[in-house]
Amino acid sequence: MEPILLYLLIINLLTLFIWGYDKQMAKKNSQRISEIRLLLLVFFGGLLGGVLGILLFRHKISKRIFLLKFCVVGLLHLILLRFVLRILWN
Repeated sequence: MEPILLYLLIINLLTLFIWGYDKQMAKKNSQRISEIRLLLLVFFGGLLGGVLGILLFRHKISKRIFLLKFCVVGLLHLILLRFVLRILWN
């Protein structure tokens, strides 16, 4: 179980960092991280990092379509996580 927790910690920290980086790039009108990459980070475990990135950096908060996609991807992540944990516990 420990490797999964370590993975989730790393992916969430990475997601939070990338969310902050993308916000800084948005302020500078520089090249951005694509929304699909942000959502892929969330899907592969960075849900908490993404939520914190939205709240701390107020990034993507006004884009309702993105927030809807974020919620759907976050829900899919939770379903996948439950499936993986059920397999590991049995």
